[in-house]
Amino acid sequence: MRPDRIDQIVPSFAGRDAIGTHVLHTRQALRDAGYQSDVWAIDTLPEVRGEARPLAELTPARRPGTWWLFHHSIGTPAADIFAGRPEPKVLDYHNITPAGLLDRWAPWVRDEVELGRRQLVELARPCFFALADSSYNEAELTADGYPHTRVVPPLFDLAAFEETADPEVEARLRADRRAGGADWLFVGRVAPHKAQHDLIKALAVHRRLHDPEARLHLVGSGMGEDYPRALQRFAQRIGVGDAVRITGMVSAGALAAYYRVADVFVCASEHEGFCVPVVEAMHLGLPVVAHAAAAVPETVGEGGLVLADRSPLALATAAQRVVTDPGLRKVLVEAGRARARYFSLERGRERMVAAMEEAARVAPDAPGTA
Repeated sequence: MRPDRIDQIVPSFAGRDAIGTHVLHTRQALRDAGYQSDVWAIDTLPEVRGEARPLAELTPARRPGTWWLFHHSIGTPAADIFAGRPEPKVLDYHNITPAGLLDRWAPWVRDEVELGRRQLVELARPCFFALADSSYNEAELTADGYPHTRVVPPLFDLAAFEETADPEVEARLRADRRAGGADWLFVGRVAPHKAQHDLIKALAVHRRLHDPEARLHLVGSGMGEDYPRALQRFAQRIGVGDAVRITGMVSAGALAAYYRVADVFVCASEHEGFCVPVVEAMHLGLPVVAHAAAAVPETVGEGGLVLADRSPLALATAAQRVVTDPGLRKVLVEAGRARARYFSLERGRERMVAAMEEAARVAPDAPGTA
């Protein structure tokens, strides 16, 4: 039965992260399809405070004609609130990083990710339908007993990444280019499961064998301070400290400048439930070289070079080919742009609405936790 309203619950609501962007575009897609839709959150960042309702204000009373869509990526009390609702429930699973990949550098996250994993299993019973960013994520849902699932990649606006580049940042980056050397780029949280340490190893090999002036730009906020500091110490110790630039979070204009100036996007992540930045890179004509791990091969598809060999030499060699072989570069740029079109916002909205229509066909006749 088709509901009148589909409201979303997200534990922490931010405007610029991948989940927050997905939530906002999902809300608009649902509204355009004729559903009423609001966002509820425990915590909301100031820049989107007017876009979400406080979850603390949600009363226990049944809301007839309503479904709940919960975004799950970490252990949170919001999952318990969601599970306790009497209305039909749908999960949108963005994956949870295994605790073993975080323990050494962010042990304070262990409790949250382990709770999130337990909640993922527990939510299989009350949820009659579930969405997944990727087939990789969907396989976990199936293994945990979710009865009906569908892959709906994250919703994001590729046109937004064509924003005018910050002229000062671009000028600085181009000045470095004039001094010589290629620019490697990775965009994403500076966190151990994204394995920026492996990118630094590969850069060291690349500088020794191919391009002694090459640089690596790591753009993104840090998960705590220990791992980013360790990366800086590691880079210094192996002789590439001056070539590794850890920027922290940057503005949209600065990010556009990094994408525009870079020669190759490199990804060594050990765990990704999707990886939006590789799509951004492909859309903007920046060739991608990535290790084959988790959902990355699925996201990149035929749009980039995906390496089964995780050695620093393999990544360094592949990056050198991309930078120096015009024919290969042209093929990768064209293939990347074609792959990125699959994730356009228009197609994403269509997939989301189609998933809700599919959910309506299998929805319980009467509201309840099932």
